[in-house]
Amino acid sequence: MTLELRMIEKDGCTIHYWITPEHRGPWLIFMHGAGADHRMFDEQLQALDDRYGVLLWDARGHGQFRPIGADFSIQLLVEDMLAIMNREGIERASFIGQSMGGNTAQEIAFYHPDRVESLILIDCTCNTMKLSFMEKQLISLTPLLLSMYPWKTMVEQSARASSVKPNVREYLRECFHLVGAADFKRIFLATTACLHEEVGYRIQRPFLLVCGVHDQTGNIRKNSPLWAEREPACEFHWIDHAGHCANQDHPEAFNQLMISFLDHHSPVTAKPIWKERNSL
Repeated sequence: MTLELRMIEKDGCTIHYWITPEHRGPWLIFMHGAGADHRMFDEQLQALDDRYGVLLWDARGHGQFRPIGADFSIQLLVEDMLAIMNREGIERASFIGQSMGGNTAQEIAFYHPDRVESLILIDCTCNTMKLSFMEKQLISLTPLLLSMYPWKTMVEQSARASSVKPNVREYLRECFHLVGAADFKRIFLATTACLHEEVGYRIQRPFLLVCGVHDQTGNIRKNSPLWAEREPACEFHWIDHAGHCANQDHPEAFNQLMISFLDHHSPVTAKPIWKERNSL
């Protein structure tokens, strides 16, 4: 698969993204988790062929390309991605998002459902479910808890909680150190701040939700099956031998689910969702 590196300047940050040039069929947009980068989807790209156009990025403040900019929020990530889509003439796409990337994909589906073909959400919390009293209390204490954590300890515990595979943990450590302590904490807090209870809201696009059976982060393992039960459009699967980064921990199992889902909900015979690329 041939991808072309492109850049867009927006709100004090140069955002780097990789895209299939001049593609005219269905689009897949991959969005990584907090602290990670586009490389977390390497195994997924190997499972795809050129029937799909692919776009993936290093979100602002992630990867080797910084500064993060004056502000950081999930809403800003939504605006960043829509700006890229508009620039590239992508009218709608199937979004594959892990953790923070999944939160961002949910917000695009909530505020801009016309841009979404389908969703594949990997080990992420639901943005719109009601939180328990204890969950709300824990979120309110998060800034204090983060301020007390030694950076090296935070990196090590975050990597261990996110993956069961030594090589994936090492990749995450590398990514977290590139982001740095100050920005990592800003990103983490912004992700928790995107949650908004919406009674009666249901995602109006077909979506695949997966969760690693060994996910040790937050309330994701507990709430994923509850979330799936309330969503008529949801297909839910546990991923064995996997933690929070299920697509990296067990790529064979995840890729099989991904391809099957896309075959049903983003078929390559669909009407092209592409228009002439816009210049900034």
